Formats: sequence, structure tokens, C-alpha cells
Amino acid sequence: MNWPRILSEYSAYLQVEKGLSGNTVQAYLSDLRQFQAFLHELGLDFAEVDSEVVALYLNHLADQALSPRSRARKTSALKNFFAYLVEEELADDNPCAYLAAPKLPRRLPNILSEQEVVALLEVPQLDKPAGYRDRAMLEVLYASGLRVSELLALDLGDIDEMGFVRCLGKGSKERIVPVGSHALRATELYLNYARPRLCKNFRERALFVNQRGRRLTRQGFWKILKARAKEAGIEKNITPHMLRHSFATHLLRHGADLRSVQEMLGHA
Repeated sequence: MNWPRILSEYSAYLQVEKGLSGNTVQAYLSDLRQFQAFLHELGLDFAEVDSEVVALYLNHLADQALSPRSRARKTSALKNFFAYLVEEELADDNPCAYLAAPKLPRRLPNILSEQEVVALLEVPQLDKPAGYRDRAMLEVLYASGLRVSELLALDLGDIDEMGFVRCLGKGSKERIVPVGSHALRATELYLNYARPRLCKNFRERALFVNQRGRRLTRQGFWKILKARAKEAGIEKNITPHMLRHSFATHLLRHGADLRSVQEMLGHA
């Protein structure tokens, strides 16, 4: 297991996909390095971790004077990391699946106001291929509530002419989500005027591509979102997950029923 590479990719995953702040991500990575040091003392590798090793580590933590929040974070860091390894097919099972973190008060998620969303969507100028692409991505992301990983996994043909997007969510479960006329129009403009200029490889099936004509990565999208938010004058620490929360909150405010929103988010 290439530890530095996996940690780097996991760091990007936490920031882009999970919407965690830089400070929180660094705290999680510090927790994982602490666990790695514990394994090193035992002469073990991550591939040898099972529920008994995890139990030993939790007993080790119990001997330290930690606050409930610190214990909760360290437990969560471990559990979520192994869940990530399983999801990415880097591990067969999660030895921490049985763990329950201490209950702490939940904070309400940060969202963008509807005015901030409008400003963000209108920032990309349609004078360059990247502008068409960025507006299409942002429109689709906000209109559908897709996870970033789902957005970037879209292939040509996954958004049909009726304005429905077909995506694979967690557990490879397929769902069909409407994206609306604005997102559909932005995508059509991107496909007609920008994507052919960004991608000369006819075998590339990715819907959204970078300047080299390859499928856009999470890190690439995160950089684009940060830059566009700055252009729009949004001072909040914006994350892709914030758009997903905003999508759900705005729908509920305008009268959508909770069950329908959950289904669109892939929580059903």
C-alpha cells in the first residue's frame, strides 16, 4: 500500500467530496498518522488491521486524556478512512464498521444563498471553452444535487435531451434525476461549442474534461470552484458539498417534499 499516495488522494476526497475544511482534513490526517505510528510499534501494516487491532488502539486512546470531541474525531477518522479504502477497492472490509462515535451536537451545514448561487452560475463567461464547461458543470451540480464524484463520472449520453441525468451513486446504485432547462441548455452549449475544442480524442467518453482533454478530477473541479467563487465575490469557504446542501435546502424552502429530495440526493 503506497501510504503517501493514498493519504494525498484521501485528503483531496475529504475536501472535494465531503466538503471538509482544510483544518479538519489536516486533523484527520494527523489522526491517521497517529494510528500508523501505533501500528508501527506493533510491527503491523494497514493490510493486517482487524477488529482486534482496532480494539487495542481504542484502549490505547482511552488511556490518554482526550476530550469527547477529540475521541469522536479520532474514531470517525479511522472508520471513515477504512470505509474509503473499501469504496475504492483498496481493502476488502472495514474493521471499524462496528464503531459508534460518541454522540455530539450536530452543526447545521453551510449553504449558499439563492443570490450567491445565481452569482456563481453567471460568473463563467462564454468566450472561452473553459467558461462553457464551468457553467455547465455548476448548473448541473446545483440543479441535480449530484455528488462531485457522480458529476465527474458522467459520460457522454448520460444527460438526455429531455433533461434527465443518469448517474451511479454509492453502492453502484443507478438513479435518474431531472436537471431542468437551464442546466440542459448550458450542457448543450458546452457540448456544441467547447468540448470539441477541449477534447480531440474521440474515444474519450467523459462528459466533462480538462484542458488536456481528459476526465476532470476532483482536485481539478475543486480548484475551478474556488476560483469561480472568488470571481463571484463569495467570501464563504465554498465546497462542492455546499452546493449539494444548497440544492436540497432551496428545494425544501420552495415546497418540495422531503422524500422526493432524499430520492434525488440518492439517500432513499
